[in-house]
Amino acid sequence: MPDALAKLSTIRVLGSPVHLVTIDQTVDQMERWIEERGQRCRRINVTGFHELWVGYEDSDYRSMLDRADLSIPDGIAPVWVSRIRGYGKVKRAPGAEVMREFFRRANVRGYSSYFYGDTESTLTQLQISLSETWPGHRIAGMYSPPFRQLTLQEDKEAIERINDAHPDVLWVGLGSPKQDRWIHERLAKLKVPVAIGVGAAFAFTAGTVKRCPAWLGSVGLEWAYRLSKEPNKLWRRDFIDGPRFLFHLGMELTGMRKYSE
Repeated sequence: MPDALAKLSTIRVLGSPVHLVTIDQTVDQMERWIEERGQRCRRINVTGFHELWVGYEDSDYRSMLDRADLSIPDGIAPVWVSRIRGYGKVKRAPGAEVMREFFRRANVRGYSSYFYGDTESTLTQLQISLSETWPGHRIAGMYSPPFRQLTLQEDKEAIERINDAHPDVLWVGLGSPKQDRWIHERLAKLKVPVAIGVGAAFAFTAGTVKRCPAWLGSVGLEWAYRLSKEPNKLWRRDFIDGPRFLFHLGMELTGMRKYSE
């Protein structure tokens, strides 16, 4: 592990790791990996309660989280846990804000991105938004995969298109945990410095889905805002998985049960 990462504090929630890293620190590390181009592809997990809960239920997914090069606190749950455990200054590092900070720096330094996921219409709007706001940032390519499992040949061709484009960062917007599994399973084939799954951040940046007000996110209510906008998509996660996660988290925080690491 690079020295910069080795110095980071890390907590475990229901057995899965979260690095207590800021948005700036995350992008700093991405830049270091870009400068080391030619080494293996580095994988960043954007981690909230849903990813931690899936990790608890699915040992294979928990292993993926454990082996990520960086797991950043996207959601409020790991932030609250960190503060309870004595890390009072920890803040969220949402995937959408990591994207924004990367684009800001790329606008000056000429970094490039490849976008894999979401719909054609969202990618079109994303391209327009990026070109207008950060013209110095280079779009190496975009691909909206069909809403079905790709054939082996289609998948091979998609990976080849990404590698041939030589992006500095591969952003994957397939939703969690699908995007994390997608990156993990193709990691050895990806010839890019950094790959990160960012879920709905494509749509947020494109403007096709409205992001919740910053003050709501800062007090941990982004989930409620998103639920009000996409109830059919998120009701199970928030009303079934959420309470189950909180129950087990309470068991862990009170010491009533230990969770595997």
